[in-house]
Amino acid sequence: MPQNPPKINPDQEETPKKAGKPRILVAPLDWGLGHATRCVPLIRELLAQGADVWLAGEGAQTAILTEAFPLLPVLELPGYRIRYARTKWGLPGMIALQVPRLLRVIKSEHEWLKRKIEAHQFDAVISDNRYGLYHKTVPCIFITHQLTIKTGFGKGTERWLQKLNYRYINRFRACWVPDHASAPNLAGTLSHPFIKPGIPVQYTGPLSRFEKKEQPEIKNHLLLLLSGPEPQRTLLEEKIIEQVAHYPGTATVVRGLPAGAGLIPSTNQIRFFNHLPADALTEEMLRAEWVISRSGYSTLMELAGLRKKSILIPTPGQTEQEYLARYHRGMKTAFSAAQNNFSLAEILQEARGFSYHPFPVSTSHTLRLILQQFLDTLQ
Repeated sequence: MPQNPPKINPDQEETPKKAGKPRILVAPLDWGLGHATRCVPLIRELLAQGADVWLAGEGAQTAILTEAFPLLPVLELPGYRIRYARTKWGLPGMIALQVPRLLRVIKSEHEWLKRKIEAHQFDAVISDNRYGLYHKTVPCIFITHQLTIKTGFGKGTERWLQKLNYRYINRFRACWVPDHASAPNLAGTLSHPFIKPGIPVQYTGPLSRFEKKEQPEIKNHLLLLLSGPEPQRTLLEEKIIEQVAHYPGTATVVRGLPAGAGLIPSTNQIRFFNHLPADALTEEMLRAEWVISRSGYSTLMELAGLRKKSILIPTPGQTEQEYLARYHRGMKTAFSAAQNNFSLAEILQEARGFSYHPFPVSTSHTLRLILQQFLDTLQ
């Protein structure tokens, strides 16, 4: 991973543009790594179609993107830095307490974007769930799979949140949804609500940075992927480390820490990594008999693309992940289990008796066509 990705001088008043290349700013949200990883195939296609792509973000999200695209310019943009509670029931209150600060961050990033467009002459902006990155004159695209926000507090609360969500989304030029336009789809009612935003909504198909390769699967080999905000990432890691030491097969544990933080010693049977580059992670996923991970949407897109058997453990209190785990278990495309009272042995025993059906993989070129049409409008 590059230690020093190319940074742009914030005091630089103007950056010359490359002739004939539309300059596109891509900025993912910092709520987990998934918003950054699903931007990888999008950026790859933008570059293939001749765009001049710039990145914006900080921390782990920037590390993921600069690992994949080490030569692209990077602008420092503070994240939302959402904090989680240690318990499922404490999460709603924790999020509510952060709302005033989040609204200030959204306003601040909107002002940040106006300055950067003036300085660097961006022709368009692609925002993955960053609500402040809209502009009056420059086309700005909002990426989300969550047009319905699950709360656990009933449909009335969800309808109110949807209206609030759409009030921000409608400030953008268009909304791109990384899912199939029709059934079967990966996000269910999250991405296919009865009422859609007032701006054009286009379904890009699932966005996965991984490509299916020929790789033999190893019997009784597990891949355990840890991710998501603290402290829940560490709480699950502690449970897994305690139990995987007694697993009779082999396992690889990826801690989801791209910046690196005290690598745990490995053995011949159990290997630990803070982070794996995309190619190495693809191989690990293909080798595994089972992938145990959070039920984050970007992870689900990657699992579906590789047609892997998975055991999903939603982050406690994160209603989106809890819904997705139930949804895919109901479709038989993944097994699921709760983090509370986590027992690796019992979960594996149940999963092996589960009637699993791989999610059907589409070979659609929808993303390529959408980006081609979008870039054509910028010429």
